Amino acid sequence: MKLLLVEDDPSMQVTLQRALARSKIDVRICGDGALAVEQWRELEPDVVALDLSLPNLDGLQVLAQARAAGLRTPVLLLTARGTVGDRIMGLNAGADDYLPKPFDLDELEARIRALRRRHQNAGADAGPNPQEVGGLRFEPESGAIYHKHGILELTPRELALLKALMMKPGHAVSKERLFELVFPGETEVQYEAIEVVVYRLRKKLAGTGAALMTLRGLGYLLRAEP
Repeated sequence: MKLLLVEDDPSMQVTLQRALARSKIDVRICGDGALAVEQWRELEPDVVALDLSLPNLDGLQVLAQARAAGLRTPVLLLTARGTVGDRIMGLNAGADDYLPKPFDLDELEARIRALRRRHQNAGADAGPNPQEVGGLRFEPESGAIYHKHGILELTPRELALLKALMMKPGHAVSKERLFELVFPGETEVQYEAIEVVVYRLRKKLAGTGAALMTLRGLGYLLRAEP
């Protein structure tokens, strides 16, 4: 598989390129935000690992330009910014996952491979048209979920869960599948953690016209409220 690494730190570039090459991942490097979208389009990578702090154009601006240009490659944000707000901004701008620095190289590889699998599965399961449930609208092109005229503010895990459900409205998605999408590569997370994310998301969906339902033995589904 081919990875575009958008990172300006030379030592980080070398370290990640060598480590991932041992796992048969072809890493192409771009160290300048202003050149990233052009290289992204030319290389057609399977996954993009995007640092938020870049010269000339920061990671969020790169991401916004790429999505506006129709580039749908899955994106893993690499960020030293610790606030939840920064991560939410990135995910709502069209990123698919994030990994805070410093990170473990094995976890980085696991998340890259998980993103590629999810993107391949999503391509098989859903078309490019927006999905609407109740008062929510999910636009696959940008990866954003809207309520009325604004982006719905969710944590990264809530966003991943809601995306998975909105891609199959009215159909149950198994708990196992949702766990894979919400906690990709996180082997130390307890299986029951998905129930906590469901509980918090259900509270945030109040008043949106969409309801998150539990189907015992089948999983969860999203439907419009009557």
